[in-house]
Amino acid sequence: MSDQFRTNLTRTALGAAGVAALGIGYASGIERNAFTLREVTMPVLEPGSSSLRVLHLSDLHMMPNQRLKQNWLRELESLDPDLVVNTGDNLSHQRSVPAVVQALGDLLARPGLFVFGSNDYFAPKPKNPLSYIFDKKKRITGDPLPWGDLRAAFTERGWLDVTHVRRELEVSGIKIATAGVDDPHLKRDRYDTIAGPPNPLAQLKLGLTHSPEPRVLDRFAEDGYDLVLAGHTHGGQLCLPFYGALVTNCELDRSRVKGPSKWGAHTQLHVSAGIGTSPWAPVRFCCRPEATLLTLVPSTGREPEHSSERGSAQSVAPVLRN
Repeated sequence: MSDQFRTNLTRTALGAAGVAALGIGYASGIERNAFTLREVTMPVLEPGSSSLRVLHLSDLHMMPNQRLKQNWLRELESLDPDLVVNTGDNLSHQRSVPAVVQALGDLLARPGLFVFGSNDYFAPKPKNPLSYIFDKKKRITGDPLPWGDLRAAFTERGWLDVTHVRRELEVSGIKIATAGVDDPHLKRDRYDTIAGPPNPLAQLKLGLTHSPEPRVLDRFAEDGYDLVLAGHTHGGQLCLPFYGALVTNCELDRSRVKGPSKWGAHTQLHVSAGIGTSPWAPVRFCCRPEATLLTLVPSTGREPEHSSERGSAQSVAPVLRN
């Protein structure tokens, strides 16, 4: 091997290491804190209904000291949503409940619905990243988290727990029939407890689940739900340009890893890319942390409409409509 070849090989290796280091630095130091508001219009209401503004939150994965995230969440109240839906994984630490409650702030005074995910029940643990690709069925859970305290804080402020419960409510003149399941990622879902068509007089039939497992989505669709909201996937968390998410961390296909899509002939699905990450994998790449403002409108047979993202790493507060 010539000296020139060794020199070129060394330069190539150093260059690759430098690019990798820059990528990791960007993913951990910039993009995971580049909170954005995504807006989507979804035609799912009964004809003749007025519109309904739903703020979909998921996967906060809150740590007590995450001030930037907490401050950004507080600003979402200014969006003036009619309904707030939280699809789980709020906690990442034993002492995170006060941080979550304080960050949600006045949103807890608005009508709200929630189900929990695995990281409401159990703390995250370090894992081999390759397990997400090659050993997806293995579940590693950490110490128990104070999910009961979080549930009490939510329900005391008026939010409704729809875990294995069918509920009906009216929000801004819209009659909603809703139901949810416990986290399918931990196989805690018991859909039979809520099985059956929702009230046909409801203008919105809404299903909630943390992990968008197809077996659960199929049941919601068979029962005639208009819209199912889910989280869990983190939008893939690590994505590649022109390819998208590497994994979904569930049985959902990659094309539906975040945003709106159709499930079956009638049901619409919205998967949130989430706001946080596990403290053991604090990186995002080509997949900014997000909350979503869904504008639900009467069904016309149209596909859901995306709108531009709002917010940046420098200015994370949501920009309001004129």
